[in-house]
Amino acid sequence: MKKTSTAAMALRPLAMNHISVDCVVMGFDGKKLHVLLIERAVEIDGTVIHDMKLPGDLIYEDENLDEAAARVLHDLTGIKNINLLQFKAYGSKDRTKNRKDLLWLEHTTHTRVERIVTVGYLSLVRIGRSLAVQHLDDEARWVAVDELNTLPFDHNAIIDDALSVIRSQAEADPSYLFNLLPQKFTALQLRTLYERVYGKRQDVRNFQKKMNQLDYVIALDERERDVAHRAARLYRFDRKIYKRSRR
Repeated sequence: MKKTSTAAMALRPLAMNHISVDCVVMGFDGKKLHVLLIERAVEIDGTVIHDMKLPGDLIYEDENLDEAAARVLHDLTGIKNINLLQFKAYGSKDRTKNRKDLLWLEHTTHTRVERIVTVGYLSLVRIGRSLAVQHLDDEARWVAVDELNTLPFDHNAIIDDALSVIRSQAEADPSYLFNLLPQKFTALQLRTLYERVYGKRQDVRNFQKKMNQLDYVIALDERERDVAHRAARLYRFDRKIYKRSRR
């Protein structure tokens, strides 16, 4: 029988490896871009510490990654029936270097964890408009992306990568960002959304000119209601016209 070298044995997968999914759900409230986080509690040396993290958990043996992402998101936030895009895997050995994260992970999984690989999923939703997200669980919170603190594991990096994916998707398919807007929106809301996604201010006149050149952004004979400032004109996105313009 051929013997296995010590070096080869050292390269064998560890029995304590785990696979998880983490969901980045982005929403826009007309002013800021938000990400959905859930509360967690970690006890360290007798003191309970509360913080926020992305909705995520280990996958079950009898489910694939997409099924796990949908289940985890529903179980932890109450959201269901939304499109989730798998965008990247994270497997750094340093993902569990923080003792707080490791203690929380081993407490919730009831097992010893050496290393955990996670797969990121992304979804864009309309805050307050989508039926899927109208009734969030008590532990779920919308947090403005530009107000995020240091999150557990590598969740800040995962969110940054998700933003890069959003920009790439929008460049390939300009209709992508309209998934974040209400059915009727103002020019200011559209411009603000672009500023939040791309991280830079847009010249008002140039942006308005570009928007007016888009056949699929339809100006309505309607204006905002119940606002303290001068009511702005409303617009809508016409997907049929957009599809024809892309042929």
